[in-house]
Amino acid sequence: MRHRAPITPRPARARGVVHVKVERCKGCELCIDYCPTEVLALSSDFNAKGYHYPIAVEEDDCIDCHACSTICPDFAIFATPAPSSGKLPEAVLSTQRR
Repeated sequence: MRHRAPITPRPARARGVVHVKVERCKGCELCIDYCPTEVLALSSDFNAKGYHYPIAVEEDDCIDCHACSTICPDFAIFATPAPSSGKLPEAVLSTQRR
């Protein structure tokens, strides 16, 4: 029995980059608690106000969902789409070779 290939290739997984405005952060940790992929952790460093701020510990796992920027009361964190590598997914390449 031969298996059929999908009609359309699986889309590439969304990726994002986390940006933190360190001096705006008041260390409430809401962004850390609400991140669905647990990308964020509290830094051991302090900002000028004396607060620990979030850092991205698993940058590759950010899915650009904007949960961090939505929950932040101080607008100190946001995510942007990661720059694409410019490569086509392997599924697309394999269908083009036929």
